[in-house]
Amino acid sequence: MTSETTKTEVNRREFFSRSLRAGLIAVGATGLGTWLASRNEHPQNVQAAISAIIRDFQIDFTEGEEPPMVIVENGSPAQLVDAAMKELGGMQRFVSRNDVVVLKPNVGWERVPQQAANTNPDVVARVAEHCFDAGARRVVVTDFPCNDPRRSFQRSGIAASAASVGAEVIMPEDHRFRNHNLGGEILSVWPILMPMIETDKIINIPIVKHHNLTRVTLGLKNWYGLLGGRRNQLHQNIDVGIVDLASFIRPTLTILDAYRILVTNGPQGGNLDDVRTVRMLAAGIDPVAVDSFGATLLGVEVGDLSYLHLAAERGLGVVDFTKLDVRHIRIT
Repeated sequence: MTSETTKTEVNRREFFSRSLRAGLIAVGATGLGTWLASRNEHPQNVQAAISAIIRDFQIDFTEGEEPPMVIVENGSPAQLVDAAMKELGGMQRFVSRNDVVVLKPNVGWERVPQQAANTNPDVVARVAEHCFDAGARRVVVTDFPCNDPRRSFQRSGIAASAASVGAEVIMPEDHRFRNHNLGGEILSVWPILMPMIETDKIINIPIVKHHNLTRVTLGLKNWYGLLGGRRNQLHQNIDVGIVDLASFIRPTLTILDAYRILVTNGPQGGNLDDVRTVRMLAAGIDPVAVDSFGATLLGVEVGDLSYLHLAAERGLGVVDFTKLDVRHIRIT
């Protein structure tokens, strides 16, 4: 690792504050509540649904300053995050002091990190540390897994890694969902996991995976964890559903975990033979471009991914990431 990727110094007060926060949250993490299985109902006869409002957590990013996208390779998960954030100008460009920041990893399945079905827990923890170093008052980690949420967060290692650095894990309990109008082409009123949008900033942290329906599941598909209800109903027109969600929620930053990737039998995986360790990470402000890069790691032509082109047509980003000022860093 080069000297450019050394860790940010934390002052004495922040160190003790974070240590206390981590201790308190670690106690809570050992007793995460049992999931309420009844949370699988699409809202019926909704009364006076609220108007659709785009949740835009993006920041102004002046062209000609730091690059809009960075690709880093040949490091540990923490080293990859450190190098990417340094090249992007530091987390302080994205997170302000006293911000509440939500981290949205993929915690879809009750799998261990070596199976590459969920975001690498060390990536999640290091991103949370960068947020605290930038002055965040609170860092929340949340998702709505397909498997049992409590077991998925624990078995993935994400509950423990988040707690170890003082971040708070929020389970998708029934009372945390509210009907919300997403204003999409096929996604209108739907139950939304409200802690994910009641925040100052949100960072999407997907993993690179094969998907048996969409061919890939990356950043834009990762927003499905925002939804309650019968999400399987959306599979009939999944490309439009993905873009409806991406139109509704605009992240501050997308950090794509490619330390290990699931190259086949996704999105759940399970067989270690389906996993490839590539030790890479991409980060950027253009979620479409980041997804396009992730698709290349799976050998998928972006021209075959309809949702990316639909997203570009809605002005959500650039499909051809090579047209951007992309910095490629190899840690030595």
